[in-house]
Amino acid sequence: MNRTATITRTTKETSVAVTVDLDGTGTSRIQTPIGFLSHMLDAIARHSRVDLAIVAAGDTDIDYHHTVEDTGLVLGEAFAAALGDKRGIRRFGSAYVPLDESLARVVVDFSGRPFLVFEAPIDREMLLIHKDFPFALVEEFFKSFANKCACNIHVDLIRGRNGHHAAEAIFKAFAIAVREAKSVVTSDIPSTKGVL
Repeated sequence: MNRTATITRTTKETSVAVTVDLDGTGTSRIQTPIGFLSHMLDAIARHSRVDLAIVAAGDTDIDYHHTVEDTGLVLGEAFAAALGDKRGIRRFGSAYVPLDESLARVVVDFSGRPFLVFEAPIDREMLLIHKDFPFALVEEFFKSFANKCACNIHVDLIRGRNGHHAAEAIFKAFAIAVREAKSVVTSDIPSTKGVL
């Protein structure tokens, strides 16, 4: 089974190219103009055991929103393409990840239905993770991913005071949940409907 895909998206605001190999070893080649985003994408690759090659450019002189959003969109679309009909996958995955004072729980369902629940008990609009990267962009990334991957993601930041720690715990929990959900465990479509 070849579970790979390459997707590109070019707009007046961004240019993003993503290649995924769901059965990789967690290697990554990440090039974005946003250091924190690159760091989190590397964490997704490493902890999900998905090989990722991502090249993204965007209008970061305006802000980081378009680049983060479009990277999430293209990554989600690439995952959907690589998953194909999802035959044999576990489908569901969950993980708890601590990082110092922060604790995150993420649950993923490759259901074919896009939905994001994102609960974080901090001021996401004002809290800056690094320089001018607001915590709100973490939610935007996962919303974009869920929409294009057509998956259900529940993110709960159970506790956290440091924005960097909180965001990194979320990304790592997502990656581990994905590693579980994408794993091949049978030969059937994991749905009573017979299709996802």
